[in-house]
Amino acid sequence: MTEIQETPGTPTMQELLRDSPKNWGKWGPYDEVGSLNYLTVEEARRGAAEIRSGKSFTLAIPIGNPGGDPIWPGRKTAVRTNVMDRGNFLCGTGPSFNGDLEYADDVITMYLQGTSQYDALGHMWYGEKIYNGYAAETTIGSLKKASIFPIAERGIVGRGILVDMARFRGKPALERGETFSYEDLMAAASAQGVTIQKRDILLIRTGWIGSYYKTEETEFYRDFLEPGLTYSPQLVEWFRDMEIPNLVTDTIGNEVTRDPVSGVDLPLHNALMRNLGIAFSEIIALDKLADDCSSDGQWTFLYTAAPMKIVGGSGAPVNPVVIK
Repeated sequence: MTEIQETPGTPTMQELLRDSPKNWGKWGPYDEVGSLNYLTVEEARRGAAEIRSGKSFTLAIPIGNPGGDPIWPGRKTAVRTNVMDRGNFLCGTGPSFNGDLEYADDVITMYLQGTSQYDALGHMWYGEKIYNGYAAETTIGSLKKASIFPIAERGIVGRGILVDMARFRGKPALERGETFSYEDLMAAASAQGVTIQKRDILLIRTGWIGSYYKTEETEFYRDFLEPGLTYSPQLVEWFRDMEIPNLVTDTIGNEVTRDPVSGVDLPLHNALMRNLGIAFSEIIALDKLADDCSSDGQWTFLYTAAPMKIVGGSGAPVNPVVIK
């Protein structure tokens, strides 16, 4: 992740979150999937009960888009390269098979979090401890604890609910650095006529990722400051009390990049993911789903996701599937 210039007088994460609640040890000393433990078979059935029309939506963005991919500043976009195609056979370098078959083959080089993805619970930390109290040294070389692999092995299935903050504010996308609070989130859900229930998978649309494809890249990244949720103790307590297993947004960082009150960068990654074990999914395409939800008035659905099984990974690409 690229460095963001520090503001003098900003509290440390340790100071900001000194009294923030933790779920460490709640599911035992060896747990690595955190609040996803809330997604029992009963929660899968509750999600399935939301299926009415059978319409399905995939929520991943394209990888290797000709115009570029929205990624965290400092990361590089994916590079896909053909290593075998018709050209090899035209020049006689392609392998020979009985029956004269030919084929194409390619490779891709990319950041595991350089597209629609899930964070591992050990992706970010402070105070030398990652999720569940594991030592930060367990991340050296690869994540030996709280990597993406246990999450990928488990999979994510439950009742999803979409809250459309951009539509609530009457605009196609929130603006650079535009924030919304716990109160705003509740007001937007109320305006949609929906109630966020305990153990819901919470999807929040800002329109930000969709705006990338309509904006000059230099303008999109200028003075990089994404819109998003702002930290407050009340918000963190609400996530804990509601047993929210998973936060899904159409931004790169799932929260406003720099908290406007404390000046701390990405405090929710630590208050929610590191401390409560809530799974974070970012760079998710929500515009088409939101348009459909607005059209038929159904904002709840079965949400399913299966990140790639990367051993030791700090995150992994994903293509969530929603069924309404």
